[in-house]
Amino acid sequence: MNFICPRCRGDLQKKSELELFCARDDLSFKQENEIWRFLLPERESYYSRFVSDYEAVRRFEGRFSPDSSYYRALPFKDTSGKFSADWKIRAASFRALQKILTAERTVLDLGAGNGWLSNRLSLSGYNVCAVDLLLNTEDGLGAWTHYQSQFAKIQSEFSRLPFSDAFASTVVFNASFHYSENYEETLAESLRVLSPNGKIIIMDSPVYHGAESGEQMVAERKAAFLSNYGFSSDSLQSKNYLTYQRVKELGETFRLAWRHIRPFYGVRWAVRPLWAHLCGRREPAEFGLWIGVRS
Repeated sequence: MNFICPRCRGDLQKKSELELFCARDDLSFKQENEIWRFLLPERESYYSRFVSDYEAVRRFEGRFSPDSSYYRALPFKDTSGKFSADWKIRAASFRALQKILTAERTVLDLGAGNGWLSNRLSLSGYNVCAVDLLLNTEDGLGAWTHYQSQFAKIQSEFSRLPFSDAFASTVVFNASFHYSENYEETLAESLRVLSPNGKIIIMDSPVYHGAESGEQMVAERKAAFLSNYGFSSDSLQSKNYLTYQRVKELGETFRLAWRHIRPFYGVRWAVRPLWAHLCGRREPAEFGLWIGVRS
C-alpha cells in the first residue's frame, strides 16, 4: 500500500518496514502494533480531550470484552447482552450494505472503532482499510487482535487521509459521519480518495426531518453526559446529526446523487415516530444508509 503525507499529500520515503518519512515536512510516520499512525502531531493534541472523553464513556458503558468471540460475533450477536438493541440496528444496516457492495475491491471503513465491519468485509474478500482516531485494544483499532481476518489499520482523521487520489472504490462512514466538524471538508476529502465510479456511503448516522429535533437530541445528550460522567463530551464542534435538507444540500454541492435505504429494524422501531408524535415528544432519529455517487 502506497501512503502519502497527510499534510502536504506528497510521496513518502521508506525508512524501514515500520517507518515512512516525508522530506518536505520533516515528518515520520510509524507502524506500531500493526497500526499505521498518520495523525499529525498538532492534530493529536487537538483530539486528545475528545479521545479521552470518548474512551472514558465507552469503558464506563462496558462496550468491550476480554473474549475474542464477542468481537467475532458482531454485528449479528452481542454476547455481552448489554447493547443488543444497538447491534440489531447495526446488523440490519450491514445486511443492507452487503447488497450494495458488488464488484468493489478496496473499501475504506471510516470510524472503524473496534473493527467489526472491517473484519466482516475482509472475510468476504474485500481489501479493507480501517480508519479511526482510537488506538485502544478494547474499542479502538487495537482490537484487531481479536480477529482472524487481515485488514489495514490506520490512525487518521477524516479530513487528512493518507491515501492517494482515487485509491478506494467505496468509502463507508461507519456510524461516524456526524462526528465530523465540517461536513463539506470531510466529503471533499473522501471524494478525493474515491475512484470516479465509486460510492460514498453514510451508514448509521442520526438523521432528522427537522433540525430542532436534532438540536434537542444534542442538548439531551450533553445533559445526560454531565449527569452521568461529569463532562458534556463536546470538545469537538461536531453537529452530531444530519437532516434530510442537509443531505440534499451536500449532494448539490458535490454533485452527488443520493439513494436512501431504510432497513427494517422491527415493528417497535417502525412505530417510534407515531408514538413520539402521540406523546408530544421530539422526532426520533432515523438511521439507515445514504449512498452517494457522482452525477
